[in-house]
Amino acid sequence: MTEERNSAVEGRRLPPDALRAAFNEADLQFDCTDELTPLAEFIGQDRAIRSLQFGLGLHKPGYNIFVTGLSGTGKTTAILDYVRRHAETLEEDAHDWVYVHNFNDPDSPNAIALPTGLGRTLRDDCEHLLITVRSTIVQVFQSDEYERQRREILDQGQRQAQALIDDARGRAEAAGFFFRVQPSGAQMIPLKDGRPMTPEEFHGLSSEEQRRLSKKDAPIHQLVTETAERVRGVERDIAEAVQALDRQVVEMIVKAPFDALDEKYASVPEVAAFLKRLREHTLENADAMRGGPAAGAVPGGPIVPQADPFFAFHCNLFVDNSSREMPPIILEANPNWTNLFGRIDRKALFGTYLSDHTMLKPGALHRANGGYLILNYADLATKPGAWDGLKRVLKTGEVRLEDPMEQYGMLTPQGLRPDPIPVNLKLVITGDPLSYFVLSAVDEDFWEMFKVKADFDYQIARTMENSLAYAGFVCAVCEHHKLRHFDRAAVARLIEHGSRMVEDQEKLSGRFGRLRDIIVEADHWAASADATLVTGEHVTKAIEEREYRLNLVEERLREMLARGTIIIDVTGGVTGQVNGLAVMKMGDYAFGRPSRITASVQLGQRGIVSIDRESQLSGKIHDKGVLTLAGFLGACYGHDKPLSLSATISFEQGYEPVDGDSASLAEACAVLSALAGVPLRQDLAITGSVNQKGEVQPIGGATLKIEGFHDVCRAGGFTGNQGAIIPARNRKNLMLRQSVLDSVRTGKFQVYEVDSVNEAMELLTGHKAGERRSDGTYPDGTINGRVDREVRRMGEVMRRFGRAPAPEDSGDGEPQPTEDDKPDTGPAE
Repeated sequence: MTEERNSAVEGRRLPPDALRAAFNEADLQFDCTDELTPLAEFIGQDRAIRSLQFGLGLHKPGYNIFVTGLSGTGKTTAILDYVRRHAETLEEDAHDWVYVHNFNDPDSPNAIALPTGLGRTLRDDCEHLLITVRSTIVQVFQSDEYERQRREILDQGQRQAQALIDDARGRAEAAGFFFRVQPSGAQMIPLKDGRPMTPEEFHGLSSEEQRRLSKKDAPIHQLVTETAERVRGVERDIAEAVQALDRQVVEMIVKAPFDALDEKYASVPEVAAFLKRLREHTLENADAMRGGPAAGAVPGGPIVPQADPFFAFHCNLFVDNSSREMPPIILEANPNWTNLFGRIDRKALFGTYLSDHTMLKPGALHRANGGYLILNYADLATKPGAWDGLKRVLKTGEVRLEDPMEQYGMLTPQGLRPDPIPVNLKLVITGDPLSYFVLSAVDEDFWEMFKVKADFDYQIARTMENSLAYAGFVCAVCEHHKLRHFDRAAVARLIEHGSRMVEDQEKLSGRFGRLRDIIVEADHWAASADATLVTGEHVTKAIEEREYRLNLVEERLREMLARGTIIIDVTGGVTGQVNGLAVMKMGDYAFGRPSRITASVQLGQRGIVSIDRESQLSGKIHDKGVLTLAGFLGACYGHDKPLSLSATISFEQGYEPVDGDSASLAEACAVLSALAGVPLRQDLAITGSVNQKGEVQPIGGATLKIEGFHDVCRAGGFTGNQGAIIPARNRKNLMLRQSVLDSVRTGKFQVYEVDSVNEAMELLTGHKAGERRSDGTYPDGTINGRVDREVRRMGEVMRRFGRAPAPEDSGDGEPQPTEDDKPDTGPAE
C-alpha cells in the first residue's frame, strides 16, 4: 500500500521541464538584431487594429473610438503610428480659422473659415492694409493741398457767417440797438448818442422809457434768434463739407488697396463682407484716423481697442494649417479646460480687464478640427468640467470659447461671446477596461458618442511569428534609442521573460512599454561590462536588478519569517494546520508568501466560520470560497446525516484584508485534517480553489507563490522533502525562475499538481483519501472514512445532548462518554 501511495505521489510530481517553457535560441535565424528590420507593425493586436481601421474609416456621427488595454501595451504609440499612416492616405481637409472684428457687436467677434494657407495670407494682407491706410491718411491730411482745400471751405463759411452777422448788426443799429456777438451768444444793447448804454444809464431811465425800449427790443430779438440759427446752419454746412472732403480724400487713397483685396477674396463671401464693412468703417472714421493709431485714447495711457480707429484692421489667425500636408493629429497630454476648448486672454486697464478678438487662443479641439484628437481618459477625468464640455462639443458639433469659471456660475470681467466654430474630427480616447465599463454603465451618452471599442490585449500568442516580431521590436528600440543590439540568446531570454510577465507558457506579454524598459536597462549593464552586444546574462541582470530595487518589503517579510516573528513551519506535521500561499502586490511589484492557515473543529451547528470574515478582514470572493467549502463538506459527508459541527478557520498573523478563493483548497485540507485527526505535512505549501464537488480549480499567481515558499525553505535550509502543491490546470501558467528549477533538478524542492481535494489530502497526509462506496460509506482507515465517522459521532453526541436533561456525572463533575462516543483508534492502511 505504501508503494502504491508513493507511486501516486510521483505521478503528481512535475518534472523540471514542465516548470518553465524555455525558448530554444537556435530557432532564431540570426546572430544579432542588427541583421533585422526594425518592427513597424503591431504584434498580436489584430482585434484592436481591425477596430481602429473600422472607426477611422467610418466618418459618421458618434463613431468615435475608445481604446482600452492595460498600461504599457503600447496603446498610445500604436494609435499615433496607425492614425498617422491612415491620415497620410487622405487629402488634407482642414481649414484655417480667423477671428475678425464684429462691427455690429464688438463683444461677439466673427469666425471665418478659409482654405488651408489663406488664413495666414488674409492676416498678412490686413496688416499690410493697416500700414498702408495709416501712413497714407496721415500723410494726406498733413499735405498742403488738403490744407488749402480745407481752408477754402472754412473761409467760405466764415464769409457767409460774417455777412449774416453784418446784416443783423445794420438792422439793429437802424432800430437804435447795438448788436454784439460774444462766445455766450448775441447781445442787443440800446444806443444813446450813438454809443451803447451802460447798465447805470439804462437803470437811470424812467419806467416809461424802459417800457418803450422793451417794446422796440422784441422784433430785434427775433432777428437775432433767426440770425444765430442761420449762422449755426452755416457752421453745420462747413462741418459737412470738411467731412465730405475728408471722406473724399480717404476714399481716393484707400480705393486701390481695398479694391485689390475685394478682388482677391471675392470667392470667400465672409471675407468680402468683412472688407466691405471695414471700408465703410475707414471712411466713417477718417477724422479720427488723421490723428494716428489711438486718437481717442487716454493721453499717456494704454490703447483701448474701442478708442483705436485702426483696431478693426487686425485679423486674429486663430488656427493655421498652412504647414500641414495631411489632416492634423493632436495628442493632448494635459486636457484641462483651456487646453481643450481654448481661452480668452485679458489685459488689465484702470482696475478692470479688457479683451478683444485678438486675444482669443485656440484649444486642442480647434487645432484638431478636420483631423484627429487623441486623449487619455485618466487625464481627462481629473480635469474639472473637461468631460462634460467634451460631450457637449460632440453633441452640438461646435466648440465655443468660454471662460471656465462661467461653468460654475461665477461672474467674469468683460465676457466676450465669440462665434462658435463647427468641428468635424475623429476623437480617440485611451483608457483602462474598468473606465470603459463604468462609463458604459453610468453615462447614458457614452454609447452614442463612442460606438467603436478597440481593445488592446495585454498578452499575445507565443508563436514563432510573434517571437520573431519580439526580435524586430528589440531592433526597433535599439535603433531608436541608440542602444547596443541584442544577440539571439538575449532575445530568447527576453521572450521567456515575456511569458513570465503573463504567467503563461503559451503566451507573450503585450505590454511593450515594460519590455522597452528591460531592453534599455540590459543595455546599461552591457555598457557596464564593456560589452559590444547585449547577451542573455545582461538581460537576466537587468531583470534581477529591477526586482532588487523593488523587493524591500519582500525581504523584510522573509527576514521576519527567518527570525520566527511570522510563524511558519517547514518541517514536521500538525493536525488542522497547513501552509497556504498568497500573492502580495506592492505597486508594480508582486511576490508570493506563505501563510499559516489553521482549523479548529468542535460540537455545534454553525458550520464553517471564517474568523477573518467575522472580523471584517475578508473580501466577498473569499467569503464565497468559505461558503463553497461548506457546500463541499455537505456533499461529501451530509448525504445520510446532518452536519452537526462548528469549524473555525483563520489566517494566522493576518492583519491585512484577505480576498480571493485561492486559499479554499488549503482551508478544506485544514478542516478535513482537524476532523480526521490526521496531521498535515508542513514541508508542503498548497494553493488552489475548490468547488462543491471537490474539484480543484485554477488560480492566479502560481509562479510567484511557488517561488515565495521556495525562498522560505531555502532560507531555513532544504530538507529534500519540501515543495508546493498547485492545481493541475495551472501547469501551463508556470514560468519559474532559474534558481527554483535548479532546486527541483537537484531534488531539494518539488512541485506537485492535483485535480481534487482527495489528491491533495493524500499528498499532505500520506494516507489514502478513500472513495465513497455504493452504500454511501467510505473505507475504514482512509481520510474520508475517518472524517465521516467523526461527523457521525459528533452528530450523535449533539443528538444525545439535545434529548438528555443532563449528562451523567461520575462524581468528579465530569460527564462520562458512552461507548458510541469513543473515537476510532483503528490503524490506517
